[in-house]
Amino acid sequence: MSKIAIVGGGIGGMAAAYELAKRGQQVTLFEAEGQLGGMARGFKKKGWEWSVEEFYHHWFQTDRAFLGLAKELGVEQKVRFYRPKTVVYHQGDFYPLDSPVAALLFPGFSLLDKVRFGLVTAYLRYLSNWPRFEKYKAVDWIKKYYGQRLYATLYEPLLVGKFDQYYDQVNMAWFWARFKSRTSKLGTYVGGFQAFIDEFGQILKRLNVEIKLHTSVHAIRSKPDGKLTLIANHAFDFDQVLVTTSPYTLVKMAPELEETYRQKLLSLKSIGAVNLILSLKYQLSTNGYYWFNLPKKAGFPFLALVEHTNFVSPAYFNNEHIVYCGDYLEPSHEYFRLSKEELIKRFLPSLSRINPQFSPEWVQDSWLFRNPYAQPIPTVNHSVNNLPEIRTPIKNLFFVSMSQVYPWDRGSNYAVELGRRAAGLMVNQ
Repeated sequence: MSKIAIVGGGIGGMAAAYELAKRGQQVTLFEAEGQLGGMARGFKKKGWEWSVEEFYHHWFQTDRAFLGLAKELGVEQKVRFYRPKTVVYHQGDFYPLDSPVAALLFPGFSLLDKVRFGLVTAYLRYLSNWPRFEKYKAVDWIKKYYGQRLYATLYEPLLVGKFDQYYDQVNMAWFWARFKSRTSKLGTYVGGFQAFIDEFGQILKRLNVEIKLHTSVHAIRSKPDGKLTLIANHAFDFDQVLVTTSPYTLVKMAPELEETYRQKLLSLKSIGAVNLILSLKYQLSTNGYYWFNLPKKAGFPFLALVEHTNFVSPAYFNNEHIVYCGDYLEPSHEYFRLSKEELIKRFLPSLSRINPQFSPEWVQDSWLFRNPYAQPIPTVNHSVNNLPEIRTPIKNLFFVSMSQVYPWDRGSNYAVELGRRAAGLMVNQ
């Protein structure tokens, strides 16, 4: 039996802890915050039956790693799938574009656009694989095969909103993955994501995983016998360590890292997330739309407006209507410095473009969450040039992060897959 530490209590770290404990290892999980879950964690206001995620989350029906884990844990019956409506902005109004029928009816496309949209999308989804795409920039490939109008109407707003100033550096493999893996039905968990995380945490405890909350790991040092010392509120010795933080955090934590690996970590690009959550007295989208893709060229101050209670019933939230106003931005952006009140002042006027009846008096409560490491940026030939190995050059030190789920977009499904894969490598070693 090996004595193993996991640094970071997000979904990936929890999945790795589960896999290692199931294989008979002695596992200690360190988490700097007061609860597990990472970016999937949620909170519950008094009077709510369900929790709300700090950063909007859902699963897809193709998320095999997560759904397989849920089945193993015996909680798959609590995963619920619904089909909410997603809309895009076009010439002052919003239109669904989340199905073949919606694409045919979309007024911004000519007949040729619709044919190209259908054929190219079918090729990406059913007839291709990702390695051939990573040598191309998404911007160039989309313009060539979808055409300029489809690019300008649909995909440029997506890329700019998702990657900010780096939008024209993202490779096509990332874009391919969005079509390959996503489904129109979206999944959530009875009670909210935090309910799943809490149940998962209890299962880990029953497997004798020691969970240390409010415990930041400051440094990792190697010992002559191959073991590793973690410096937190005390010094702890382990046979192996898996770090599941951001790449930059690992660099600070492990100064003994060999220079080539260290530089690879530092070269990984990413941007942060800002998420303002509002509780409203009334439904914002009376059409029942769930997800609004908002182009910044049209003057919207954030990327996505997500009316959570058009996905799950407001009855779970004391009949309050929950709205996310989210954006991906450089951590140096002013949104990371402005107060919650200042951001509310910036964001509220745009809600009148969703519902002309909206008034600031509708707002009952608000919460602000920010994370400087939220969206990795996969550039050309990312798998060849940028991806760090899970096994680091320091003996018995392993590393996984959102940057390594490539070509897939970051999400809890791929965190589960990556965490369990890392655990398998550790046991085999």
